[in-house]
Amino acid sequence: MSEMIVNQAIGEALAEEMRRDPTVIMFGEGVATKRKDLVAEFGSQRVRNTPLAEGIIAGTAAGAAATGLRPIVDLLFAPFLCLAMEEIINSAGKLRYISGGQFSFPLVAIAMTGGGWTVGAQHNHNNESWFVHSPGLKVVMPSNAADFKGLLKSAIRDDNPVIFFIDMPLMYQAGEVPAGEHIVPLGRAATLREGKDVTIISYAKMVHTCMQAANTLAQIGVSAEVIDLRSLKPLDEKAFIDSARKTGRVLIVHEASRMCGVGAEVAAIVAEQAFDTLKAPVLRLTGPDAPAPSSYVLEQAFMPQPDGVVAAVKKLMG
Repeated sequence: MSEMIVNQAIGEALAEEMRRDPTVIMFGEGVATKRKDLVAEFGSQRVRNTPLAEGIIAGTAAGAAATGLRPIVDLLFAPFLCLAMEEIINSAGKLRYISGGQFSFPLVAIAMTGGGWTVGAQHNHNNESWFVHSPGLKVVMPSNAADFKGLLKSAIRDDNPVIFFIDMPLMYQAGEVPAGEHIVPLGRAATLREGKDVTIISYAKMVHTCMQAANTLAQIGVSAEVIDLRSLKPLDEKAFIDSARKTGRVLIVHEASRMCGVGAEVAAIVAEQAFDTLKAPVLRLTGPDAPAPSSYVLEQAFMPQPDGVVAAVKKLMG
């Protein structure tokens, strides 16, 4: 076990997978500049910068995947994915199905999202639910260094396109990462805190917000169970359904806006499969239906905070 920041954990995963599999390549906006160690070890043929042209980058990745390579592309900020929707959704996401399984499209598209760096609305948009809704894609959004490494390695090995979101403020957050081969399977949530009174479900940096709130709730006698989804698609339904049946109360927290968000899907699944055990309505605490502000103070107000989570749980407890 060693401590490292998330950015280092990502670098370790990339290097290990490129050593393991010569078909793994990486290209995108500034990757050779940011990952000079990878260029030094694997050469400019396998790690290269590209023009700022997201559609071309994603289209090249889809073509490379179809011909037997395993491309990883860095598209920088999540809103820039708008410029690659045709290539990611209409090509990479669908062509394995359309080909009757004759072709695989093992590509990973990395993008940064989330408030905390005050990069403004055109560089910060939590649009993960768009891709969760798109057939053929898998979506990952980790919360800690160990999961960033383990999930990225799994994503690279997967035969389907995976959208790998990095919540920006987590990039330089330190955490313990297991030594040696560390794999976290896609589609498996993590219960970070056991509890009996309420289930709090979240992902990415909001997990840390929920853990802070759980500590506060414990001081007033409320035992909160905290679940980190980690993978948004495939979704580990069993993990949160079992927890909902145990506690009878569910709160879902995410930074993305409320309308048609991941929380809406989780709430619907809980209502369909655990309604008979619920003691209160399922609640969601989310960001507003508005573009992200560029002021740090407004950005903090834009995101759910621990005191808001505590207030929502108190409401659930009646």
